[in-house]
Amino acid sequence: MHPFQEEQHKCQCPVSGQSPPPTILFNILSQKRHSNKSTAAEDNQGRYLPPHNCHCDQRRTVCLKDPEGVCQAASAVLVKTICFMTSLPSFCHLPQRDQLALLHNSWVPLFVLGLAQEHTEFEVTDSPATSILKQILLNTSAGGHEMEKTAAMPTLAKVHKLKSCMQRLWNLDLSPKEYAYIKGALLFSPDVPGLQAPEFIESLQQEAHRVLHEVVVTLHPQDQGRLTQILLTASFLQTIPHSLISELFFRPFVGQADLFQLMKEILSPGTATKDTAVESKSAKHCQR
Repeated sequence: MHPFQEEQHKCQCPVSGQSPPPTILFNILSQKRHSNKSTAAEDNQGRYLPPHNCHCDQRRTVCLKDPEGVCQAASAVLVKTICFMTSLPSFCHLPQRDQLALLHNSWVPLFVLGLAQEHTEFEVTDSPATSILKQILLNTSAGGHEMEKTAAMPTLAKVHKLKSCMQRLWNLDLSPKEYAYIKGALLFSPDVPGLQAPEFIESLQQEAHRVLHEVVVTLHPQDQGRLTQILLTASFLQTIPHSLISELFFRPFVGQADLFQLMKEILSPGTATKDTAVESKSAKHCQR
C-alpha cells in the first residue's frame, strides 16, 4: 500500500505519544468521504459487530437501516407497554401525578423489555453527514439548540449497549410471567421524586419482587443464580438513555412531536388528539 494511503486508513483517535488529531474542520469536511465506507466490522449478515476500542467508531452517529418497518414495530411495542400499565388496577388507582411520574421514569426500560419480548430486531447504518455540515456552515441563530440535538443523536456505542442489553434478556430466555413481574418491579419505583403515595408504590414493588422470586424458583428450581442475573439485567436496563430510544425509534416516525406528550395522551385517552402517529394504533393493540 502506498504510504499516503496507509496514513489515510489509520485511526484518528488521539493517542499519547502520537501526533495531534486533525482539526475539527478537517473532520467535518472529511466525514462525508468516510461515510460511504464501513469502518466497523460486520458479520456475514452485514450486521455491526462491537467496536474494538476505537473511539472513532464509538462516536459515529447512526440511524435505522429500515426506519419505516422498525419504527412501526417500535410504536406497537410502546403502545403495548402503556397498555400493560393501564391494565394494572394498582397503577390505575394511583393519583394521576404519580402515574405520569412513574411513566416518565420507567417507560424506557419497560420499552426495551417489550422489544426483547417481541424479539424485535433492527440494524443501523451511518447517519448522513451532510446535515451536520449544513448546520455548521449555515451558523444559524438556533446553533446551540442544533448542537444539543446533535449530541442526542444515536451513536454506534449507544446502540451496541442497547443490543447487548437485549441479548442478555434473550440469553435468559424469560417466560411471559417473568417479563411481567420484571416490568412491575421496574414500574413501581418509590424513589421517583415528587410521588404522592411512595409507601404504597414501594409495597407494590416489594410484591412484584416477591412474586418474581416465586416464579423463578418454580420454573427454574435448579438455577439458584437466575434471580440475581435477572435483577442485574433489570438494573442495566435503567442505564439506557431516553434520548437514544426517542431519537432512534421514534423521531423518524413522529417528527418533532413531543413523544412524552403522545404517551400521556395514550395513558389518558380522554385528552387525546386522535390523529397523532403513535396513539392511532393504541386501541387496536390494547385489544390484543
